[in-house]
Amino acid sequence: MNATSGPAPASAPLPLVLAGARGHGRWHLRNIRRLEGLGLVRLAGICEPRPLDAAELRDAAGPLDSGAPRSRESGAPDARSSAGPEQSADLDALLASTGARIAVVCTPIQTHTDLALTAARRGAHVLLEKPPAPSFAEFRRMADGVAAAGVACQIGFQSMGSHAVPAIRRLVAEGAIGELLGIGAAGAWVRDEAYFRRAPWSGRRRLDGADVVDGALTNPLAHAVATALALAGSTRAEEVERIETELLRAHAIEADDTSCVRVVTARGVRVTVAATLCAETASEPYVLVHGSRGRITFWYKQDRVLLQRGGHGPEETVHGRTDLLENLITHVTRGEALCVPPEDTGAFMRVVEAIRLAPDPVPLPEAYWRAEAGENGPRRVVAGIDALVGRSADTLGLYSELGAPWALAAAAEVR
Repeated sequence: MNATSGPAPASAPLPLVLAGARGHGRWHLRNIRRLEGLGLVRLAGICEPRPLDAAELRDAAGPLDSGAPRSRESGAPDARSSAGPEQSADLDALLASTGARIAVVCTPIQTHTDLALTAARRGAHVLLEKPPAPSFAEFRRMADGVAAAGVACQIGFQSMGSHAVPAIRRLVAEGAIGELLGIGAAGAWVRDEAYFRRAPWSGRRRLDGADVVDGALTNPLAHAVATALALAGSTRAEEVERIETELLRAHAIEADDTSCVRVVTARGVRVTVAATLCAETASEPYVLVHGSRGRITFWYKQDRVLLQRGGHGPEETVHGRTDLLENLITHVTRGEALCVPPEDTGAFMRVVEAIRLAPDPVPLPEAYWRAEAGENGPRRVVAGIDALVGRSADTLGLYSELGAPWALAAAAEVR
C-alpha cells in the first residue's frame, strides 16, 4: 500500500501503545517503526497476552541487546529500558505507565469495544482495526463512549485513505459516466483450512457467548463492503434502507466463506458485494461503479482506477494514499479531519448487523466444492465461484438470482 511522506513532526514524538502485535498486528508494527523513523511517534508499549520475543520486537524497535525485554508480570527486567517498549497483558495498566497518547487496537473482533473504551478512558486517541465491532449495539457503545471521553477514533479501513475514493466520487458527481445506476464489488480470495484455525475466534459467529461474526464480508473482505458504500455516498447508518444477504460456507466453520449482500441506500442506490474465500484462483478485489454512459473500476488494494465511457478510450490512473495512523497523528497535532471516524462506518456496521442476525450460513453441498492442496494444507474450492463473483459485480445480482442452485436456501432480508 502506498503512503504519504507523513506530516511534519510534532515537537516530540507521541508515545503510542499497540494492542495486538501478532498476525495482522505485524503490519502495524512495521508501520509504527516507519513513523518512528519520521519522528512522529514512539512505540512506548505492546499489549499481548504472551510477550513478544527479541526477534519479534526487532520489527518494532530495531536491533535489541542481549537483555531483551519481557513482561513485567514475568518478573523480568523493566521493559521500558532502551532495549525496547514496555510489555504487558493489561492495556489499562500499560496506558497508565507509559502515558500513551495513541493506542492502536488490533485484537480479536469481540474485544474491540472494551479495549477502545479502555484507551479512551485513559485519554488516548484510538486507531481501531476493522471491523470496529461484532454488532451494531457494541459499535454504538464504542462510538458513543469514545465521543464522551473527548478523544479521536479512526477505524482501520485503509482503503478509505486512498485518494482514489474522492476522485471517483468527483467523476460520478460531474456526470463522467452519466446517471449512477448502482455499485457492485467482487472479492475472490484463497484461504486454506489452516486460516480458520489461526485463532480461537477465526471462522466463528459466536465464541463463549459473545458475538464474533468473522465472515468473508465482515472481516477479510470487509474493505469491499465499506469501499462500495463510500463510493455510493452512503457511509452512515441512517443512509441504509434495506439489506439482503446470502451466507454460505464450504469449510467446516460457523461463519460464511462464500457470501453476497445487497444494500439499498436511502437514496435508492443498489450496492452489491460478492465474496468468497474459496476461489479457484486468487485475484485482486475491486469495486465497479455502473453509470448510464460508462463505468469505473477501482482495484482498492492497488489504488488503481479504470474509467470507461462512451466516446473516449479507457483511462487508467493510480492514486496516492494517506496512511490512517499518520492521519490520526495529524488530527491530534494539527486538527486535520479524520479519514474514517466511527460515524462514517455506520452503514458498514448495519451490514455486519444484518449478517449477525441472518440465519447461520448454509453448508454448501459436497457436490459443489472440491478439496485441493493449499500453501499450508488442504483448502476447499467452490466450482465456478470466480466467474459468479464477477457476474454479481457486473449485474448487481445475488448468487440465487444468477442461477447458483446452492444459494436459494441462504437468502435473507433485513429492513
